[in-house]
Amino acid sequence: MSGPYTKAMHARAGRDVTLRDAEGWSLPLDVCRWSGRADAVDQGVLERCADRVLDIGCGAGRLVEALARRGHAVLGIDVSPAAVISTVCRGGAARSGSVFDPLPREGTWDTALLVDGNIGIGGDPLRLLRRIRDLVRPGGLLIAEASPAEVDERRRVRIHCGQLAVSPVFVWALVGPRALIRHARLSGWAPVEQWTVPGPRHFVVLRARA
Repeated sequence: MSGPYTKAMHARAGRDVTLRDAEGWSLPLDVCRWSGRADAVDQGVLERCADRVLDIGCGAGRLVEALARRGHAVLGIDVSPAAVISTVCRGGAARSGSVFDPLPREGTWDTALLVDGNIGIGGDPLRLLRRIRDLVRPGGLLIAEASPAEVDERRRVRIHCGQLAVSPVFVWALVGPRALIRHARLSGWAPVEQWTVPGPRHFVVLRARA
């Protein structure tokens, strides 16, 4: 996905970036916000982070940068080398790869982040949540952003810049708050907190059960 992500980052001025499937469904991707600085909504996420933080799907690195400025030990991971380069250029630590690859300090992270729709990674929320449970310490936190609507869907999508498809087909999940908590309970997590901000955007804090 590195090529499509790079194109999306550079296409943000003047062309919409979306996920689309063959049936006409479309989801806008807020690449401008992802490539900017941490905003007020992000600060609410950052304030809930404890100690060592793993940002899964870190993108251009705004959260890694902001957490490092707050004094956290933080690592971003992303399948896109362009995203990793962006994160490093902002002064953050990042590595290229999948959350399902071997990662540093597995089982010891205090907080994991899964925001900006990244609950969709791999198209299998249960598998993803179980993997992250293995990455954090017992009692560690996962701060996840759910879809604002109550959905639990899997779609075969492509990234589009304007009308042009710029990626191969891949599977993506859409998971609303109730479904996220249901999947979390089945994968070793206990819900701690939920909040919604205008937009709307909905966040869930989960704690890893021992």
